[in-house]
Amino acid sequence: MTDAQWARIEPLLPDRAPRRGGRWRDHRQVIDAIAFKYRTGTPWMDLPEQFGSWKGVHNRLRIWAADGTWSA
Repeated sequence: MTDAQWARIEPLLPDRAPRRGGRWRDHRQVIDAIAFKYRTGTPWMDLPEQFGSWKGVHNRLRIWAADGTWSA
């Protein structure tokens, strides 16, 4: 994702401090992982390590879908 693209969507994303637990992984890295998954069609479990835990990425996608972040 380019810096210009990131600048447009960053304000639409929730605070990086979730209600429970510690701080979330960088939103930009998660967005890049989600885009990679859908662009390549790779299964969640086969996401490259550079994106961190596939479970974390998948969970963030589910949370954002449930809380309306994606509909913004």
